[in-house]
Formats: sequence, structure tokens, C-alpha cells
Amino acid sequence: MDAVNHQVRLAARPVGLPKPSDWPYTEEPVTEPGDGEVLVKIRYIGLEPAMRGWMNESRSYIPPVQIGDVMRGFAAGEVIASNHPNIAAGDHVNGLLGVQEYAVAKGDGVFKLDTGLAPLETYLGTLGMPGMTAYFGLIDIGRPAEGETVVVSGAGGAVGGAVGQIAKIKGCRVVGIAGGSEKCSYVQELLFSGENTGKLVLHVAEN
Repeated sequence: MDAVNHQVRLAARPVGLPKPSDWPYTEEPVTEPGDGEVLVKIRYIGLEPAMRGWMNESRSYIPPVQIGDVMRGFAAGEVIASNHPNIAAGDHVNGLLGVQEYAVAKGDGVFKLDTGLAPLETYLGTLGMPGMTAYFGLIDIGRPAEGETVVVSGAGGAVGGAVGQIAKIKGCRVVGIAGGSEKCSYVQELLFSGENTGKLVLHVAEN
């Protein structure tokens, strides 16, 4: 292809808040997919709190992003070329495609999406990693019963907000914890309801 891939790479491990010099903006030719691979035109890139941890050179559940590499990130887009038997050009997929305009990925490493069910960007949130973490963490691990109290820390985040809503649907009393008046007000909009302390803990009323 003659197209140019625009990428954000990690130049240095940030100390404190990342600064512009930690992120060179690079360009390189778009490459064709190899055997079993797909070429994806990225439409949406997720911004996850986990990305800050991925920049650090420390022991974790996943290796850090290496200096000079494209920044790791979840993204969703349209397949424009495929050498995978179960994925065709025109399909929509998501996965760890990185912070770039185009991505070549293993076909077995991406998930096909049904954009007739929900908009593409929803698969980076409610139907993506945050929503799946919330659903399976609460339903499979927490296993709440109707009438029980579910306490959600980080209730203003992508995962916590979804957990609270799922717990309410399950008939639970939900207590959300958030920091500051803005977050507490936002949490109330996520089907939580009740007293907004505007400080740290948001006490949420029963159904």
C-alpha cells in the first residue's frame, strides 16, 4: 500500500505526569498482512488507566512497553486486507492494536464485532475490556444476590461505573466510592442514586 501509518511511540519512561517529549509522533509505510494476519484501519483508540502502568519498567501482569515501540492500547477499526480464513475485508475488529492509524495483527488475536448490535466505539467501553471486566468480575466472581449490598470502589471509572449499574439491575443496594464532587455527581448519573457527599464516599440508596 502507498498509505502512511501515523504512530505514537514511547520515547522515555515518564516520571510523574507524562510530558510531550515522552511521545514521538512517527510515520512509516503501511505494510501488507502476512499469513494468518489482518490489516486494520483504526477508527477508535481507548484511553485506559492501565496504560500508565504499561509505561513503567516494573514487574507486572504484562511486560512494559519497550522504549521505541508503538504505545500499547486497545483499539477498534475496519479490516482492509486479510490473510485469515475467518476474517474478511470490511469486518470490524478490536484488540490490542496500539496507538496508531493502521495495525497489522494476527487474526486469532482480534475479536470480530457486530456493529449492527452497537456502535463500533462501544466495543472499547461497555462491550469491551472495561465492560467485560465489570460483568464477569461481578457475576462470575462476586455472585451478588438480590437485596445484598455491593460496594464499588472507583465508581466513577469505566469498570466501576458498569459494576454499579449491573448490581442495580440485579436488585442490589449499591454503595459507590468516588473522589471529589465532580466524580460523585457523575456517579449519580450512572443509575446510582442517593446522598452525594461531594468528598470521598457516595452513599447510594436501595432500589
